[in-house]
Amino acid sequence: MTTTARSAQPGRRRPGGRSPWSIPLAVVLVLVGVFATGAGLGRSVGPLDWVAAGGDRPARGESGGLKASRPVRLSVPAIKVAAPVEPVGQARDGSIAVPPLSRHHETGWYDRGPTPGEPGWAVIVGHVDTKDGPSVFHDLGQLRAGDTIEVTRADGSVVAFRVDSVERFPKDRLPADRVYRDDGPPGLRLITCGGEFVGGRTGYTDNVIAFASLTTSRNDQS
Repeated sequence: MTTTARSAQPGRRRPGGRSPWSIPLAVVLVLVGVFATGAGLGRSVGPLDWVAAGGDRPARGESGGLKASRPVRLSVPAIKVAAPVEPVGQARDGSIAVPPLSRHHETGWYDRGPTPGEPGWAVIVGHVDTKDGPSVFHDLGQLRAGDTIEVTRADGSVVAFRVDSVERFPKDRLPADRVYRDDGPPGLRLITCGGEFVGGRTGYTDNVIAFASLTTSRNDQS
C-alpha cells in the first residue's frame, strides 16, 4: 500500500486538556485486503482519548447533537443489513481497523470519531466479502438517496439517518474533508471496498461510501 500523508490540522482542545478526535493523516482511506487479510482503513494519529468500549463522554452542545453513546446495532432495510456494531480503533500499521474476517458479519464503528447522533460524522466500516462469499456491506453500493439507516445505541436510543448519496472513490483520491468531522450537524458514513480486486496490500481499488444525515431519534429503552 502506498499512502500520501499530510499534516493534521490543529483542533479544539477538549475539557481537561484532552485532544480532539484522532484525525486521519492520510489522504487515502484504505480498507486494505478485506478479501484476503482484513487489514484496516485510513491512517490516524494520537491516543484513544475518549469513548472507551462501553463508555460515554460529556455531550457537546453545538449543532443539536445527542450525548455520546456507542453504537451497538446497525439496520439498513433497503439492503437487508441487520448487524452488530463493535468499536474499532487503529490497526498495528496505523490504519483504521475493521472487524476480523472471522466476524465479517459485524460492522465496526471508528471509536476515535463521534458516536452516531453526536455533532459531526460517525464512521462505520464493514467488509464487502470474504473468500467464502458476500459479507455485511456487499450491497452497500445499491443504496439510494432517501433510504433509511438506523443505529441502536448503548443508551437505548435509536438514531435514524437518511442517505444523501452513495459514491465510489479511488483509494488515492479519498475526499477526507467529506468523511472526517467532529462538529456540525450529525451525520453518518458507511464505508466498504469496491472497484476491481487487485490483491496484495491494496485489495480493492476503490472505496464505496454512503453519506447520510440525521433525521430522527427515539428511545426504545423500556
